[in-house]
Amino acid sequence: MKNFLKQCLAEFIGTFFLVFIGCGAVIVSELYTPLPYLAIPLAFGGVVSVMIYAVGHLSGAHFNPAVTLAFSIARHFPIKRVLGYVLSQVLGALLASFLHAVLLGKTGHSFGTTSFSIPTSLAFGLELILSFLLMFVIISVATDTRAKGEMAGLAIGSTVAIAAIFAGPLTGASMNPARSLGPALISGHWEGMWLYLVAPFLGAIAGALVYEKIRCQEKPPQDAKGCC
Repeated sequence: MKNFLKQCLAEFIGTFFLVFIGCGAVIVSELYTPLPYLAIPLAFGGVVSVMIYAVGHLSGAHFNPAVTLAFSIARHFPIKRVLGYVLSQVLGALLASFLHAVLLGKTGHSFGTTSFSIPTSLAFGLELILSFLLMFVIISVATDTRAKGEMAGLAIGSTVAIAAIFAGPLTGASMNPARSLGPALISGHWEGMWLYLVAPFLGAIAGALVYEKIRCQEKPPQDAKGCC
């Protein structure tokens, strides 16, 4: 139990900084000098990378309820620990947005809330696909011995960044219910929130299951081609 609480604390801290830095960059761009277009995607991707290196060895560095549930469904994470991780992630995101309100005020900015500028069905599909991509990369570098390595943080952070570069103006490229929920709870902006609570879970679960389906064998036959 003591180790599990430490893991939950690591998830809390990681998700806190994901929202504090990532959404903080959005707020600074809205309140002060507009940041270059690539700055916000790089803020999100960069903080994900550094926090993976900081606490990945402690908790697995999920920082995302959809990732936690997908890992569990793919049998890489105990189902009994899902609730503790998810609560830690949501509370971390909530504290980050609360501190944004304290430090930067409650008016003149969006708190980094996620919203979509395209039709709902397209936004749902895009968030689902991006969440699939993110989880596909995460489960590869986290669980497959042929892909594991010191570059995992860079791979996952880069995935977050390139997804945000592509889809940021369209949906906010959330891929993470906690990242969307924290700012929404503090700001009171709930428009379209169901999309950010449903699509990432479906996409992440699909990404995990598809990777498990095509996963390379640990010891492939000698006549195997490529990784498999």
